[in-house]
Amino acid sequence: MEPSNEQIKQWHNDPKNWKWHVFYYNKEDSRLLVDKRNPNLGSTLNFANPKAYLFFVGMICFFGLVVFTIVLAKK
Repeated sequence: MEPSNEQIKQWHNDPKNWKWHVFYYNKEDSRLLVDKRNPNLGSTLNFANPKAYLFFVGMICFFGLVVFTIVLAKK
C-alpha cells in the first residue's frame, strides 16, 4: 500500500528519521529514494531499505570502474 502524502510529510519532518541530519532511516517507509531535507538538493537513499545498500555499493563499483578505466586509458 502506498503511503499518503500526509504520511510521507510526517515521516520526512520527523527528526528521528534523519541520522546526523543527513541520512534518512525509516523502517516504515518502503521507498528506496526519498527527498533530502531540502528537496531542492535532490534525493537520498532510505538506509532502512535493504536495497539501498546494494544500490550504494553498485554506485561505488560503477564510479570505481570509471576511474579505473580513465587511469588505464592514460597509460
